Amino acid sequence: MFKKTSRPTKSASGRSRTNVAKDRILKTKDGYIQGYNAQAAVDAHAQIIVAHTLGNNGSDQNQFAPLLDAIKTNLGSNPHEVSADAGYCSTANLRTLSRRRIKGYIATGQQKHGSKSATAKRPAKPGSLLARMTSRLRRAGHRSRYRLRKQVVEPVFGQVKEARGFRQFLLQGIEKVKAEWAMICTVHNLRKLALATA
Repeated sequence: MFKKTSRPTKSASGRSRTNVAKDRILKTKDGYIQGYNAQAAVDAHAQIIVAHTLGNNGSDQNQFAPLLDAIKTNLGSNPHEVSADAGYCSTANLRTLSRRRIKGYIATGQQKHGSKSATAKRPAKPGSLLARMTSRLRRAGHRSRYRLRKQVVEPVFGQVKEARGFRQFLLQGIEKVKAEWAMICTVHNLRKLALATA
């Protein structure tokens, strides 16, 4: 999640206001921010961003299908595999993977340090999509394809935030911020391509 820049604007009455329609107060691990929730789908081989979305909802669950749609639009086909953290885990998203015939590795719970899999503590209803995903993650343990998520997606967000110093959006309004996020993703990709060809 990224913060927005809070620049006062003048209302019709001449009073200053800092809230701009479409951004929201979002809960983060560090508290609350006024901002947007940016998503990126990353190629496992080259760490190129193949699709991105941005929303004003703090939950990642509603961003999963639009991100898959963007991947299909950009690459011409569905991905063969997808891994995602527990924020994306829902019956609807697991059903989406099944319908689109994508092999998925979505964490069903938080992975604690030293545990073999990112699965929920509470058992899922036997035979449910959630139970099958939990079983897939537990069966593979440390060899699970899910573990690659930390080596593929997380470094990209680290590079955007730390190496390039991007911490908050400069524009206001969701359409402008979506364009800004697209530009940030494009810059990331151009840098990766330049380094690969150097």
